[in-house]
Amino acid sequence: MSFRIRVNQQDCATEPRPGQCLRTYLREHGWFGVKKGCDAGDCGACTVQVDGEPVHSCLYPALRADGRSVTTVEGLAAPDGELHPMQRRFVEAQGFQCGFCTAGFLMTASALTEDQLQDLPRSLKGNLCRCTGYRAIEDAIRGVRHTELPEEGRAVGRSPGAPAGPQVVTGTARYTFDIEVEGLLHMKLLRSPHPHARIRAIDTSAALRVPGVRAVFTHHDAPQRLYSSARHEHPTEDPDDTRVLDEVVRFAGQRVAAVVADSEAAAEEGCRRIEVDYELLPYVLDPEQAMAPGAPVIHPKGPESRIARPSANTVGEVHGEIGSVAKGLAEAAVVYQETFRTQRVQHASLETHGAVAWFEPDETGAERLVVRSSTQVPFLTRRALCALYDLPEEYVRVVAGRVGGGFGGKQEMLVEDILVLAALRLKQPVKLEFTRAEQFLGATTRHPFSVGITLGAKANGELTAFQLRVVADTGAYGNHGPAVMFHSVGESMAVYRAPHKKVDAYSVYTNSVPAGAFRGYGLGQVTFAVESAMDELARRLGLDPLVLRERNIIGPDEPMLSPGGEEEDLQIASYGLDQCLAVVREAIAGDTSTADAPAGWLVGQGSAMSMIATGPPGGHFADAAVRLLDDGTYQVDVGTAEFGNGTTTVHQQIAAGALGTTVDRITIRQSDTDLVGHDTGAFGSAGTVVAGKAVMKAANALAEQLLSFAAEYARTPRALCRLTREAVRCEDRTVPLKELHAAARERGVELAGQGHWGGSPRSVAFNAQWFRIAVDPDTGEIRILRSVHAADAGRVMNPMQCRGQVEGGVAQALGATLFEQVLLDEAGQVSTAAFRRYRLPAFADVPRTEVHFTETSDAIGPLGAKSMSESPFNPVAPAFANALRDATGVRFTEVPLLRDRVWQALARRRGGGND
Repeated sequence: MSFRIRVNQQDCATEPRPGQCLRTYLREHGWFGVKKGCDAGDCGACTVQVDGEPVHSCLYPALRADGRSVTTVEGLAAPDGELHPMQRRFVEAQGFQCGFCTAGFLMTASALTEDQLQDLPRSLKGNLCRCTGYRAIEDAIRGVRHTELPEEGRAVGRSPGAPAGPQVVTGTARYTFDIEVEGLLHMKLLRSPHPHARIRAIDTSAALRVPGVRAVFTHHDAPQRLYSSARHEHPTEDPDDTRVLDEVVRFAGQRVAAVVADSEAAAEEGCRRIEVDYELLPYVLDPEQAMAPGAPVIHPKGPESRIARPSANTVGEVHGEIGSVAKGLAEAAVVYQETFRTQRVQHASLETHGAVAWFEPDETGAERLVVRSSTQVPFLTRRALCALYDLPEEYVRVVAGRVGGGFGGKQEMLVEDILVLAALRLKQPVKLEFTRAEQFLGATTRHPFSVGITLGAKANGELTAFQLRVVADTGAYGNHGPAVMFHSVGESMAVYRAPHKKVDAYSVYTNSVPAGAFRGYGLGQVTFAVESAMDELARRLGLDPLVLRERNIIGPDEPMLSPGGEEEDLQIASYGLDQCLAVVREAIAGDTSTADAPAGWLVGQGSAMSMIATGPPGGHFADAAVRLLDDGTYQVDVGTAEFGNGTTTVHQQIAAGALGTTVDRITIRQSDTDLVGHDTGAFGSAGTVVAGKAVMKAANALAEQLLSFAAEYARTPRALCRLTREAVRCEDRTVPLKELHAAARERGVELAGQGHWGGSPRSVAFNAQWFRIAVDPDTGEIRILRSVHAADAGRVMNPMQCRGQVEGGVAQALGATLFEQVLLDEAGQVSTAAFRRYRLPAFADVPRTEVHFTETSDAIGPLGAKSMSESPFNPVAPAFANALRDATGVRFTEVPLLRDRVWQALARRRGGGND
């Protein structure tokens, strides 16, 4: 029987493999716009149309498409290249951030009927987005335009669209695996079923007999060197406690062996054939128990690993006191004390962790290793790989394509280390791509926190004492553990003025899936406790919670003091916290959303605020280069990665402004270790304030060079020369940039500027969130009636894009507040290893948040800008909990605020029980 389908008006007769799904079939034939997001029909990233009907191609058997017409996002546009109306709308509204989900949304939205368009929550229930918060997607579908093309030299402060917009909506933007590599081998990992065990023996002989298996790697093949999977500019920030493959496994899901084969199926079968003899070891899942005497020691290592107290499973700790908290509590009229808890959360970026490694000749013909990875930190990954395998840096190139979401989860080296082990041994291209289940089992999570807080205040609301006891569960490995713990008690305490402060904080090993960097980097967990406690303290004092905050927040000229240690390079270089709180006050005063609450429901409102540093401590470095090309356009080279954070657009705007041109004449090359000297990476909200400042310096340097060279060339005083869109105007003469480039080349001059920024000093950004909610007392259902967010981002470089970052941050935080949680069973195994068991916010779950920007201009950031990628996340959970307290009278001290938890608390309250 012959097989034939028509894909994007092209006939294809290749027979699918038995059991092959349509998604893999299409991707194998080069239709890379079809994405892999969940493996289970949960996210919609793989949506295509079969005979005009949208289907999840990961669930659709390829054989079933026989005789049918299949359309992928690449085939949505007209044959002459004109965009489909829905593609054009997504470009004009910028209905995406990282864009990994966009093809799926386009294929669904373009097939909706008029009736279905009237009910988008139901119509889009099969498509998930982790980045946008869905407002931009709805606007795109409705035909609302947000993008604009600014005038020459006036790009900053306007909203040009992302340079990659046309590629994203046509499926031609290239993510990590959207390439063809000849002779590619596939790696799969065998993972431990036990939370703690020693490998007594491992037999790989049966695996090696599987047809197609090329090699099996175990701890016998791995380097002995210890390192950390976390990537920081200074590696000593993290403990060296990890091996590529270890004879001791410390969590259920840790990799035990790697199988490399001609196909994924053969590699998976090879993993099933490996026989492992484990010696089971005692394990501990609770961090308090892990610190107790007699607990099993998870990492019995020496001081060279930089673990604070291995015998107590404490990877890092901080203790400090300003003044005397005992004295402050004695002076207080009211004292509030409580313990708050936050849960594990998965980053859930739709593109999972993965990389491809191969060899190619350099310009001299010498062989070198290329690693294409879904990473936020290509330069730091190269550095780590070279250290691990004793390779010279010039031998290794690390490049990131467009990255499908990160949120801190890809500030790790979780696949590149073992992939390079195989590539170096086999001297062939190798690919490793996590499944969605592996993303839950073997990647990282947000740190679970326990935060004990004690606040004391005088009758007028003035704080007298502020004490925290923080325990962070870093899981089986300490990647990011000490840094997250230290950061969590920094700005969360420093934002409030109190004469007596004390902190005791611990980052603790347990035999559970490792935690890592996550949006907010610990601040969100502690802010949940601090802002909830401030709200409760206000109630006990009989004060408006906003008044209590206003009486205690630091002012623009006050020191930021935390007992955990002062960060000397941190400054309040612009101050918008008062404006943020004023936005909340105005929202409350003018709110009419209570009219939207169903009859009989409980209604409440609540707010919270936060402060965050605009970059990590200890230096965050970026190099940039800007050069004039022979066609009269410009090229900007930066090292930082694009994963929906929008830095590409901002860098384009900065360069266009400095060079007096328009954004369409700026081309960006990025995230490639061949392009610039160094870039610490796209984390810590540094894309604008660090890499952007390097771009600004490089563009300004080139502008000066162009004006000086043009003045000499045109024999015109320098003061009479100015840059325009395509030329330099020299008094009465216009010198086209093409002509200027040719003249410079003839003289052996390259018209190019270099820029560098070291990330210090640093400023702080402020945020405030307010909710009005309604609660059904009979079922625990919660509806958000209104959501308002105030953000101090300094000078807003791109209002559309910055608003999208805020909306996406609020949406992600709402997921963590209301239902997201990574659950472990009694043996430490993740039991929520699929999207259908781990609930992500869908279109119907996320309200439209009103975003307000303050009017400030930062003295440190480029052109007055501050960061705004992480900070919107932090005040959401406490603001929501405070609104829930206002509505129900119950103080919830643990997230997520699940519907059944709310119902049970209300039932206990009605029954007279304790909350």
